[in-house]
Amino acid sequence: MADSATPVPVVHQQKGGTRRPTLSRRREVGHASARSLLMTILGEYVLPRDQAIWTSTLVEALRVLDIEEKSARQALARSSAEGWVVSERVGRRVRWSLTPPGRRLLTEGAERIYAFGNEEKAWDGRWLMLIVSVPEAKRDLRHRLRTRLTWAGFGSPVAGVWVSPDLSRQREAQQIVQDLGLDAQAMSFTAAYGDVGDQETMVARSWDLSDLKDRYEDFIDRFTGARPSGENGVLRAQTELVHEWRSFPFLDPRLPLKLLPDGWSGVRAADLFHRKHVEWRPEAQAQWDELAATSG
Repeated sequence: MADSATPVPVVHQQKGGTRRPTLSRRREVGHASARSLLMTILGEYVLPRDQAIWTSTLVEALRVLDIEEKSARQALARSSAEGWVVSERVGRRVRWSLTPPGRRLLTEGAERIYAFGNEEKAWDGRWLMLIVSVPEAKRDLRHRLRTRLTWAGFGSPVAGVWVSPDLSRQREAQQIVQDLGLDAQAMSFTAAYGDVGDQETMVARSWDLSDLKDRYEDFIDRFTGARPSGENGVLRAQTELVHEWRSFPFLDPRLPLKLLPDGWSGVRAADLFHRKHVEWRPEAQAQWDELAATSG
């Protein structure tokens, strides 16, 4: 499995000792982690049903995805410690429910995942430009700024300048610079591209689309022509499909088609995801229900 950027929940300590679940994102190399796959399972199967689920069902579902029992239980424990799920003991057994923050996280994630690539927004040719510089000596601050603006879909053609064709990102950009204490020195503009230079060069300098293109093509190669079979085969295929797709909303700056190369693989990948998800969903959900009934 190719490495992927996936949202990983972590907990931050607030003043007064209150634990607040937040979200960080990191690249995972080699294979999907048990916790990351657990979050996919919770979002795809547990969230829509709004009912507690036994430990044995979650462990068995992760086993279908080649996760050993020890790792599955550790993933549950970590997710509980981070505030996403809560356990309830019933006799000698334990069942799990989503916490309100966990439900909000997965609901927002589902909306992002299933909407992504489903609709092309019209673009009026205007750009949002953010100018904010951080001294070389403050490397950690520069890294945090770059990371957060990149997650928000911004690209940087030159140092200190960030651009996005999505004007609605202005409020998010404002929040980022405020959070980092850079709002006093930041400036933003909205305008059309001028006559000096060309947009294609600016886009190429702002975003590395070659790696993203490779990831999309890997996704296409993996799931095109897939015909799952065997016990829980569709359950596994659907979970892996969603798990692999969920990284793209965080990797793709979602540029208008006009700014992308001809035959952009992201369009084909999006069509493949939505088509396969609809095709596999009924049987995958039925296999989940059967798994829950037999392992619960």
